Amino acid sequence: MSSHSSNERPAPDKVIADIADYTLSYEIDSELAYSTARYCLMDTLGCGLEALEYPACTKLLGPIAPGTVVPHGARVPGTAFQLDPVQAAFNIGAMIRWLDFNDTWLAAEWGHPSDNLGGILATADWLSRTAIAEGKPPLRMRQVLTAMIKAHEIQGCIALENSFNKVGLDHVVLVKVASTAVVSQLLGLSREQTMAALSLAWVDGQSLRTYRHAPNTGSRKSWAAGDATSRAVRLALMARAGELGYPSALTAKTWGFYDVSFKGREFSFQRSYASYVMENVLFKISYPAEFHAQTAVEAAMTLRARLEKLGKTAEDIQEITIRTHEACLRIIDKKGPLANPADRDHCVQYMIAVPLLFGRLTAADYEDAVAADPIFGPRIDALRAKMECIEEPAFTADYHDPEKRSIANALRVALNDGTVLEETVEYPIGHRRRREEGLPLLVNKFRTNLRRRFAEDRQRKILEVSLDRDRLESMPVHEYVDLYAV
Repeated sequence: MSSHSSNERPAPDKVIADIADYTLSYEIDSELAYSTARYCLMDTLGCGLEALEYPACTKLLGPIAPGTVVPHGARVPGTAFQLDPVQAAFNIGAMIRWLDFNDTWLAAEWGHPSDNLGGILATADWLSRTAIAEGKPPLRMRQVLTAMIKAHEIQGCIALENSFNKVGLDHVVLVKVASTAVVSQLLGLSREQTMAALSLAWVDGQSLRTYRHAPNTGSRKSWAAGDATSRAVRLALMARAGELGYPSALTAKTWGFYDVSFKGREFSFQRSYASYVMENVLFKISYPAEFHAQTAVEAAMTLRARLEKLGKTAEDIQEITIRTHEACLRIIDKKGPLANPADRDHCVQYMIAVPLLFGRLTAADYEDAVAADPIFGPRIDALRAKMECIEEPAFTADYHDPEKRSIANALRVALNDGTVLEETVEYPIGHRRRREEGLPLLVNKFRTNLRRRFAEDRQRKILEVSLDRDRLESMPVHEYVDLYAV
């Protein structure tokens, strides 16, 4: 007895075709999206510059073979590296994500859409330099902003209704897919080639979330997006060279993504692709904290000020109750030892303890110099031990409500003398509902990060062009990136 499967080539999966058609044909007409993308560009590059202060990040940067310089290659901002676009995408992507300080999108799946800038900027810079060398017009920064808007939209719209974390997959699968789409457009791929590249991205083995969760949390979570966006550039280049695609990469029975990796379920969609995600993206402005804890950190800072007015300190605290949303519990509610900085910046208790104790939360506070300090470390751990997380169903509901998209946390601090202090924050400073309040602070964050790497004159030049919409959008990509070279 034998069984035969049809070998007739099917039409491309609708999900793949829709992504390709949106990427290649949709015209972005939202002024808000372009304005937000400009701020996103500044913030994302600034996060990368700050990461260059951390050896754990810089040890992974540069060419694969030391000393390699690629003619007309893409520059890595804040460094002297000029690399092929695949390796440059990894470098830029790793820098951007290293400190968990770039933008965020929260839905059924969460992630950081600006991770895609690694592949976008590396590809656009390389293409622009190559075009100039060949006597052709360079790419303009408007094209980079357009690619950012579309990458945000692809990643974010898929994330709205489809949870990859619930099947154990890391959200960087969406970085790979979104980057593949927009890099294909930058490379000038046809619709068929773009669909082939996208199918290659879905067929790829996808990253597990192992490195984001206890007891295995580690630094791979800081370079996983760089790996994904660089892989996207590689796949798009292969499609440009004529590599064939797999039209039912998602829907093929037994062997497709849905059956192998998504428990047989097909994706569902809340809305069509447009510019919604960039318009509503969440910026991390004040604190390098996993976004589900941003409002908790804000609340902790407010409570510390109230403690000071009462003449109290964190040592006077008897217990802390954290009312939060379900996603916070699932990702960053941790007890017991924390093994490394990546473990600490994904622990809501740690991110509350540091502000209550010291009135701050910086990237340096996750390092061993603070956490393993013989005085500071035990104080942090003692305060963590007094905390309890519980789900507030209303917070979970508002987190998923497309009209609210809140990320609420409420802290109840009971003191040894019976005093009780409470603070609730629904929307973090980087939320769209607080955009007017947040953008000046975002620019200040960018100024601070520029000062880390550049002299005053260079800081001024970068700021002037970055804050001037018309000048930025018309500037050749390679000229803008050159401003960040050292």
